[in-house]
Amino acid sequence: MENTLGLEIIEVVEQAAIASARWMGKGEKNTADHVAVEAMRERMNKIYMRGRIVIGEGERDEAPMLYIGEEVGICTREDAKAYCNPDELVEIDIAVDPCEGTNLVAYGQNGSMAVLAISEKGGLFAAPDFYMKKLAAPPAAKNHIDINKSATENLKIISECMNRSVEELVVVVMDRPRHTELIREIRQAGARVRLISDGDVSAAISCAFSGSNIHVLMGIGAAPEGVISAAAMRCLGGHFQGQLIYDPEVVKTGLIGESKEGNIARLKEMGITDPDRVYNAEELASGKTVLFAACGITPGTLMEGVRFFKGGARTQSLVISNQSQTARFVDTIHMFDEPKTIQLR
Repeated sequence: MENTLGLEIIEVVEQAAIASARWMGKGEKNTADHVAVEAMRERMNKIYMRGRIVIGEGERDEAPMLYIGEEVGICTREDAKAYCNPDELVEIDIAVDPCEGTNLVAYGQNGSMAVLAISEKGGLFAAPDFYMKKLAAPPAAKNHIDINKSATENLKIISECMNRSVEELVVVVMDRPRHTELIREIRQAGARVRLISDGDVSAAISCAFSGSNIHVLMGIGAAPEGVISAAAMRCLGGHFQGQLIYDPEVVKTGLIGESKEGNIARLKEMGITDPDRVYNAEELASGKTVLFAACGITPGTLMEGVRFFKGGARTQSLVISNQSQTARFVDTIHMFDEPKTIQLR
């Protein structure tokens, strides 16, 4: 899969990032997201594959493009028999977030990116559009910490695993009212807190890279992004756990249905009989082959944002594979017209 799709999925996230970056700082978050979706969809439909969106922009009635269940790729065309050899067909599941951090793009803030994860059919958990309690940490802490333990306990374990004091740890938490007590506990334990407004995929992945100055992600964020984070963390060997949150009172928002009981019924309809189950990275991204790709829209911890110059643009992407056990940073110059100059650095 990596040999077949590796370069092409980089181009998918690059095109989405470039399209969205044109709206950076213009206060139009919906437009920044929409153009990223269109660009990602257009490029995916040029790939020799039969792809199915398992995590996308929502249900079909709510999202005209890249909706859950949408098929993408050359081999989904009505005339696919003329293009595709069934014996060579790459059939995959895809999780996408064409503009992760729409508000970050709209207001010119750091940390937004175009992102996707792919695996063979059935290899990615089809997460409902709920919330998820998440715990991400470096590979050294994998299987030592647990999402059911307190923040204080986990920070102590992580400090021991990393051979550094709790005071030297940086914990990323989404700046939300639901996290007031969590933030207080982290600070009382001695660790430092970095609050973010959006974009916890980047924060989760950064935990796996030494030198990012991000050691832990804690708190509740969107479940679909949790699966994408898990795919990357599985490839990187980092610790990731997720637990679905279905009670509106916990998340303090009206975005996940009106009642706890109604949400449990919805989960059962989706085949999730244990709503309180804790999933690890290998369960959320269970495929034999898992690929993750992201491209910075605005500058972030891991990647530069899109930089335009007359006649072109420069992007920085990250592609991670469990097949080749690699994490590649890809620096690309895109020449739209006849550029007058190409900046080396």
